[in-house]
Amino acid sequence: MRVLGIETSCDETGVAIYDTENGLLGHTLYSQVKLHADYGGVVPELASRDHVRKSIPLIHEVFKQAQLSSDDIDGVAYTAGPGLVGALLVGACLGRSLAYGWDKPAIAVHHMEGHLLAPMLETPQPQFPFIALLVSGGHTQLVDVQGIGQYQLLGESLDDAAGEAFDKTAKLMGLDYPGGPRLAKLAQQGKDVGYQFPRPMTDRPGLDFSFSGLKTFTANTLAKAGTDQQSLADVALAFEQAVVDTLVIKCQRALKQCGRKRLVIAGGVSANVRLREQLQSAVQKRGGEVFYPRPAFCTDNGAMIALAGALRLQAGQSTDLAIKTYPRWPLADLPALA
Repeated sequence: MRVLGIETSCDETGVAIYDTENGLLGHTLYSQVKLHADYGGVVPELASRDHVRKSIPLIHEVFKQAQLSSDDIDGVAYTAGPGLVGALLVGACLGRSLAYGWDKPAIAVHHMEGHLLAPMLETPQPQFPFIALLVSGGHTQLVDVQGIGQYQLLGESLDDAAGEAFDKTAKLMGLDYPGGPRLAKLAQQGKDVGYQFPRPMTDRPGLDFSFSGLKTFTANTLAKAGTDQQSLADVALAFEQAVVDTLVIKCQRALKQCGRKRLVIAGGVSANVRLREQLQSAVQKRGGEVFYPRPAFCTDNGAMIALAGALRLQAGQSTDLAIKTYPRWPLADLPALA
């Protein structure tokens, strides 16, 4: 089954074609970073308008990559949530309309299920069951995954997501948008000078997270540390290590609690090199395995939506003609595959 996937949940327009027998046939992505940089964050109305401008040219481009036409497509998948409602509506209206015009089935895809399944774009693929760490600018969640649609939320951030904490802390340091990747790059120049940053909520039972306090702690540290480049790098390193240590501790706790050996990490923050290295080391010491997508598929992309949609369409699921989007959409609400 060949499925066209369309992703427009926030500030990146992603389009891809996935074949359940031959894998990814083509993908393309347009980032709106430059569009929103002057505002220091995503402006929803501008994001929606840019998706309108870019979606159809990207669809033409991915068909050209794959050397296919609409006649070769068996279904259309589009992100229906969670995300910015205006941006979601662009992809949902386009995807549902194309499917109707081509007389093909359509499927509304959960954005976070796309991230969760993104490591299946790689070889080897993770086998069920596993623990998933979904870590991005909008979400930090630990999920016990027994199969597609069989998701049990184990813990989540009670305030800022990890990626959001990265971005807000980067802004405190005067780093340009998008701040998270810039902070991680700055941390590579940092030295361990003995800053004692907290590892939030690791001193108590449970799998929930809290990162807003780290932003305040960083602000107080910066006030004493100075604003020269090396001082900023040292603070960036201490902040990044605190976030990474917190995530690693919670992942180990989740694996032990559920008796799992496999860990999947996905979402924009999963591209962080320090996080990957430390999770790999910690899980391997337990005799387990870690799976993650290549960096290009950590951030929002059409490939993960095409894959998730293909798996559900192949199982006989589809979405009716009504166009619905879900700015908030719990993973646990998704139907399981038979």
